[in-house]
Amino acid sequence: MKNNFNLKNAALLFAVAITLSQSACRKEDDIDTPDQIGTVTSNDAEKYSPGIYDAGVLSPWYTLLNKLIIQTPGHTPPIVAREIGYIGITLYESTVARGGGHQSLAGQLTGLSPLPARPYNAVIPPISGNAALAKIIKSLYGNASAANVATIDSLELALDAQYSVGHTTTVLVKARQFGKDVADAIFNWSSTDGGHMAYLSNFPNTYVPPTGPEKWVPTPPAYTSAMLPYWGSNRAFIPADNSPLINPPAPIAFDSIAGSGMYIAANEVYTTVNNLTQAEKDIANYWANGGGTFTPPGHLISLTMQIIRNKNLNLRDAAILLAKVGISLNDAGIVCWRAKYDHSLLRPITYIRKYINATWSPYIGTPPFPSYTSGHSTFSAAACQVLKKKFGPNVAFTDSTKMVYGFPARSFSSFQQSALESAVSRLYGGIHYTFDNDKGYDCGVAIELNIRTIRF
Repeated sequence: MKNNFNLKNAALLFAVAITLSQSACRKEDDIDTPDQIGTVTSNDAEKYSPGIYDAGVLSPWYTLLNKLIIQTPGHTPPIVAREIGYIGITLYESTVARGGGHQSLAGQLTGLSPLPARPYNAVIPPISGNAALAKIIKSLYGNASAANVATIDSLELALDAQYSVGHTTTVLVKARQFGKDVADAIFNWSSTDGGHMAYLSNFPNTYVPPTGPEKWVPTPPAYTSAMLPYWGSNRAFIPADNSPLINPPAPIAFDSIAGSGMYIAANEVYTTVNNLTQAEKDIANYWANGGGTFTPPGHLISLTMQIIRNKNLNLRDAAILLAKVGISLNDAGIVCWRAKYDHSLLRPITYIRKYINATWSPYIGTPPFPSYTSGHSTFSAAACQVLKKKFGPNVAFTDSTKMVYGFPARSFSSFQQSALESAVSRLYGGIHYTFDNDKGYDCGVAIELNIRTIRF
């Protein structure tokens, strides 16, 4: 057994304002074994297995990630989804892959070449994972404030100190270096996907939106230009997600005549917003996650971490789950943004003001990109399908991730119910047609099905 520890005290010691819970280690029957040639005793195999550690090392990193999302300029939802994806892959490769029957994602994810060799009998999963997370997060958040960079460094030191007890200096040095090497390799891979440092250029001036009565135009009150118009051409993690098979069908044909399909869809938004109940307003507000928040992908990864804590997952199972959810979020952003700019469909506010009521406004502010499909629906369906696949279709839970931001917790009978509520929240907000939500949800489901083709 590894040493018990109190991460809350360690974090306070290093002035890291993150709430941590006391954790202890437990053994698993399915232990990790090195993939290199050599004789490994049962004690050695057990010593270096991610299955005997709990996931306590992860909570402070993902809590800090939320802070970085909120406080670092330019990290909009698709960019955050991309970062969460690379962070999850880095965690998995630095703690789990290539041992105990688990496969590296190299050669499976698009363009990912073989990663640094795992040092024989010298990967202490919390140590290598901690070093890897510190390195990849710092690399992805290249415009983080000096104070937040210092927080990353302090947290890395605090966690390393707690997990170093009982290990030799030689093994610790190798474990840390392995984590850093994996993070460097994955960051180098990330720099070629089309989204590198996109946080510096969310609104490229090279984009000229198409014109026509059905086409998107900047919306009030800010009338901001198009956000991340080229994001849909980025490299997806799963090869199948770049296939036309993952693309949604064309949206309802544009028509301004009362009684047409498009008019009916827009009028549904109009009448829904005009007659919102308090419960519907609460749903719209809860899932809004707009500018200055941890964004929809940040909300979903926070929910994943909450479930990991509630289910008491060990480090191995938590790392696998975080990698899958991260991959789903990254690809959801690409699939959704590809649809948005392929179709460039006007937002409900534009249609309603022109053809129904010139003075109407939505309940939630309209974001600066085309309508079809809904990002919330795509992100939520993809991530919640991963959770559903892991834990089952009828797992009740309470989402308390936003209590720290002043929202009451919300309870759900299943992960699917949560995703569907996130989707319909955009109708209640007045910023999406129902078909935006429905087809985005379908794309998210398809992304999770593709994840099942990847061996972890």
